[in-house]
Amino acid sequence: MPPFITLEGVDGVGKSTQARLLVLALEHAGIDVLHLREPGGAAISEKIRALLLDPANSEMGDVCELLLYEAARAQLVHQVIEPALAAGTLVVCDRFYDSTTAYQAHAAGLDTSMVEQANGLAVNGCHPALTLVFDLDPAVAQRRSARTDADRMEAKGMAYQQRVADGFRKIAKQDPQRVKIIDASGDIKCVFAQVRAQLGAAGIDLDEEDVAYALDGFGDSAALGRAGEADRA
Repeated sequence: MPPFITLEGVDGVGKSTQARLLVLALEHAGIDVLHLREPGGAAISEKIRALLLDPANSEMGDVCELLLYEAARAQLVHQVIEPALAAGTLVVCDRFYDSTTAYQAHAAGLDTSMVEQANGLAVNGCHPALTLVFDLDPAVAQRRSARTDADRMEAKGMAYQQRVADGFRKIAKQDPQRVKIIDASGDIKCVFAQVRAQLGAAGIDLDEEDVAYALDGFGDSAALGRAGEADRA
């Protein structure tokens, strides 16, 4: 069983919705699971998140942005993820260091090796065993999203988001054993079926009752047709 699972993708792709469904299904299956998001998940990390996403901080430089993300991640790993894994808890995290590589290296243009070194420093050997990348054209993801406001990262424009999407695809190609592509173009049930299949391949079997519990617990049937609407992280 992979003890640490991360979910990745462009803004609005639906990964946060899928993370919540996954956690509900795992809980119903009797698995002790901790649901986290990045940036955030610890008090210090949440304060850094506010700085990173505040549209008022439009003058933030790329290196400053990188280091803030890594600081938030280092604290999350130290304070929350490592203790949870040591206690035998399965950790599901909405974004992790692959987001930093996609956004700060592939999209913003920082040196990839420098970004990967910063990632390594922040996680101190704590790596996900399985990463699910939700793949969708950023323009489609934006149309799906119910958000009318944009945080600082979302406000960087469609060309930037396209580079992010391309970056995630490159990451998956470079590390196919860990990183699996999920076609996020379908509705929530269709996408979650792919998530379930990938978990099964990794040794975590979710039965039909687990899936039904997750879908019922998520919300009404209308919400289940809007894959990206709740994806705000």
